[in-house]
Amino acid sequence: MFKMAYAEIHDILNRAKLDQLPKLDISILRNVVVEGMIPYLKFLAYEMGFRAEIRMGDYDNIVQESLAGGSGIVKKDTDCILIFSKIDGLSWSLARNFASLEKEEIQNQILNIHKTITNVLGGIRNQTNGMILWCGFELPLYPSLGIGDGQIASGQSEIIAELNNFLRSSLRNIPNAYYVDLNLCLARVGGRAFYDERYWHIGRAPYSREGLAEIASEAFKYIRAGKGKNKKCLVLDCDNVLWGGIIGEDGLSGIKLSKVYPGSPYTEFQQEVLNLYSRGIILALCSKNNDKDVWEVFRTHPDMVLKENHIAAAEINWEDKATNLKKIAINLNIGLESMVFIDDSEFEVNLVRDAIPEITVIHLPKDKSVEYRNILASCGLFDTLALSAEDRERGDMYRLEALRKKMQNEAPDLETYLRSLEMVVELNLVDDYTLPRVAQLTQKTNQFNLTTRRYSEADIRAFMQAEEVDVLTLRLSDKFGDSGLVGVCILKRSKQTALIDTLLLSCRVLGRGVEDVFIAQALKLARQRKCESVIAEYYQTAKNEQVKNFYPRRGFESIPRSSDKEGWRYCISLSGPLMEEPSYFKEIRSFLNE
Repeated sequence: MFKMAYAEIHDILNRAKLDQLPKLDISILRNVVVEGMIPYLKFLAYEMGFRAEIRMGDYDNIVQESLAGGSGIVKKDTDCILIFSKIDGLSWSLARNFASLEKEEIQNQILNIHKTITNVLGGIRNQTNGMILWCGFELPLYPSLGIGDGQIASGQSEIIAELNNFLRSSLRNIPNAYYVDLNLCLARVGGRAFYDERYWHIGRAPYSREGLAEIASEAFKYIRAGKGKNKKCLVLDCDNVLWGGIIGEDGLSGIKLSKVYPGSPYTEFQQEVLNLYSRGIILALCSKNNDKDVWEVFRTHPDMVLKENHIAAAEINWEDKATNLKKIAINLNIGLESMVFIDDSEFEVNLVRDAIPEITVIHLPKDKSVEYRNILASCGLFDTLALSAEDRERGDMYRLEALRKKMQNEAPDLETYLRSLEMVVELNLVDDYTLPRVAQLTQKTNQFNLTTRRYSEADIRAFMQAEEVDVLTLRLSDKFGDSGLVGVCILKRSKQTALIDTLLLSCRVLGRGVEDVFIAQALKLARQRKCESVIAEYYQTAKNEQVKNFYPRRGFESIPRSSDKEGWRYCISLSGPLMEEPSYFKEIRSFLNE
């Protein structure tokens, strides 16, 4: 929920240099008036680093707009289509006259809505692969049959719930299409605050500003994830965050941490943190404390939900927290912009905001511990569009990475260390099972990503089905464990030339020579596809400068470019010997060798 006033949002947007930001194209189809949402959408886009261009479809013209009629606001390059189809506009009888309907009439209304949903989704997908966000149907605050509605089969609330289930199911069958649950928004805000009955009657504008703000926030959770702007690491202070009180002063028995108040808010907060860990979020600690005192709580306190093995990195000392946060980012090999820092101290929060603006900061006021869990759960910063097997194991993977670094520090030289890892690489073409993970990697990988092109699952599936495109995947494992699917290369062919459209690797596996295996295999595949040369591109961002010279260092020659906006282009001939993979890998398993 927005913490600032409507006027303050307008003021921020008026002062922002929006023309310097990349465009985020949003089209809205609706059978209600939702123009009041535009400032919220623009502000959320601005916070995410985009300039929102919002096109509003004609009122109550959803079907025509979806079928390329009307004003034609759905275009091939539209990033997101947001749909508001209030049940009142689809079937006034179901919404307002339900008590008078016969069973057959109800069924006919349901079938008509099913048909509308199917036609709209099909029409949009014929025009664009952009993200579809369809806002579901709200349950009535006061069902037509009163308290009897819940006591009979097929009451009004049950019928609308079934319509939502049909909508959910239909969206699941359409790539890059998602259900936005307005009933969650309604429950959070409360019915009396969510709606504005006056403006509903005056101009068919049903939602209050508070309601519109909540809906915009919910929708942007999907957009943020689709654009790869979700966060991957949660860094936690300890005292008065994970437990109440100060461990160094109150001792193990004196801190507040239990299943009953006043310790229960901290237990529930830890459970929410553990939920994030189970969804693949990396956990770290940044606390001004004695190291021994903190770990004693983790190891021995009976009500501690989080355990030591959940923590991938920790800086527990008396240095300033900005310095320690930078150390954590280096140790985990992640960007500062991927981190969220939580602290109860206003001083520490403001210090980090000023010193490291890339890090998102959440302040937990000491006197509001009962709200800690909801503050974290509501932020939406960690949401992803899909949850892969790699996500579930990520926390443990980063913990194992610490063991690898320890072994590296003890090795006499780098090659001895790399050989001792006993690394095994597996290369395959993308399939239905790996498709979600491939799309996810394109959406969120920043450091080792030569072009930073973002693709949805629908985009990757289209590549899978295209005869002239290959999508390679790379998995890595070693004696410490399986790192999962960590690399993607998209190779597009035209006549005798192949283009490396995308080459990326997870930051977790950088520095092990995996990139040399990947590029060598990509060149080998291009040659097998009868290509004579390979073109490669590099587009510089604020986060991928480390790979600026990747291609020249591997024998690619520079191609002149007409403008800086084109990025750098390189070419390599496939007529001579191809580059070889490093010899220190234990095994390279590739579909090319089958």
